[in-house]
Amino acid sequence: MKTILVVDDTDALRIMVKKYLVGEGFRVVTAKDGREALFVARDEKPDLIVLDLMMPEMDGYDFMRVHGREADTPVIILTAKMEESDKVLGLELGADDYVTKPFGMKELTARVRAVLRRLEKSQTSNGSNAVLRAGDLMLDPDSYLVQLSGQNINLTPSEFDLLAVLMRNPGRAFSRADLLDMLQGTSFEGYERTIDVHVRNLRTKIELDPSNPEYVETVYGVGYRFGKK
Repeated sequence: MKTILVVDDTDALRIMVKKYLVGEGFRVVTAKDGREALFVARDEKPDLIVLDLMMPEMDGYDFMRVHGREADTPVIILTAKMEESDKVLGLELGADDYVTKPFGMKELTARVRAVLRRLEKSQTSNGSNAVLRAGDLMLDPDSYLVQLSGQNINLTPSEFDLLAVLMRNPGRAFSRADLLDMLQGTSFEGYERTIDVHVRNLRTKIELDPSNPEYVETVYGVGYRFGKK
């Protein structure tokens, strides 16, 4: 049974989300702010975190900054704000997906399942996925491992899947919409800027010069492609 940590300062929302996710077969633990969530996460080691951004004591942004140094748990952010910058900042800090309040419980559950499926697929592959290599970069789908010049690189599940898709198709240009569909695995309206943020984060981790990338190239007017042979 997968454990979900729900972090929100609104009691009614925490109770509602917990009740629904428990009914969907998940084990759910909760926290009312980022500070409490740090202790809960350390004790419970959740498989995924559903995280509100605007909270007292420690907000979602600060939580991700601290927790991200301790674990690579997938995160779905909740935000009541409509500004694009709030979503972008959450994604830049390592979130895998977002849901804007007010949201439907079926949508949240579908996004939770989609992120967990991607993670499980990467971690429990049956050995048929070949190791991908290009230049000094190596990606092993079976061990969920990425190395650059022999050094391990920590990627979020979305960053890992994005890199795997691109590396399996060197030279092929993907649109943002195509990549978003592959990562989300849902039919919800896409937020294509999500791909730009994941690409920017990925470049900071695997490119010698992120402003002049050798691996993940921009195809202007189209999207992105893997350019290193």
